Amino acid sequence: MKHLEVRELVRCGIFIALITVGSWIRIPVGTDVYTLQFLFTLLAGLVLGARLGAIAVGAYVLLGLVGVPVFAMGGGPGYLFQPTFGYLLGFIVQAYFCGRWARQTAEPGVRRLLLVNLGGMAIVYGIGISWFYLASNYLLEAPIALWTAILYCGILQTPPDLLICGAAAWLAVRFRRAGAWQSVPAHVQVKEV
Repeated sequence: MKHLEVRELVRCGIFIALITVGSWIRIPVGTDVYTLQFLFTLLAGLVLGARLGAIAVGAYVLLGLVGVPVFAMGGGPGYLFQPTFGYLLGFIVQAYFCGRWARQTAEPGVRRLLLVNLGGMAIVYGIGISWFYLASNYLLEAPIALWTAILYCGILQTPPDLLICGAAAWLAVRFRRAGAWQSVPAHVQVKEV
């Protein structure tokens, strides 16, 4: 396993801080409240790449589980039993997925990154809704029908998350142009002069 360089540690630390701040920013939309956590987990994968993006998001989740109040509702090992914990696990997988697929071309544009982000969103929803359903029905003994979980935890959350996917794609392209993109895709040959 490759050790992290200081520069990589700093980049991961920046994204851990961004995800934390994003989880504390609350945006009321109707009767729901949204955070910017999803935006920064998407950007972690897109900007840092698969490996570092997953490390940054995974470290964020571990910090929360050991008790550092980085989650929207605090932190601690009790979060494992929260119905929404599956979304946090989904963010780790999503960061890896987005980081990997964003680098399949040397110059990904907004449209390609939006498609990648939609795939990441599907991953988060799949893991999040599954955990929500299982935790509600078997851990918390608060039965919920699968269709109800899909409706409230997925379908109704989709419009704002689609906007976040678009914003993350646009921002990632801007970061790439500014030189903040982590690395060149593995299949692209870089000639040394």
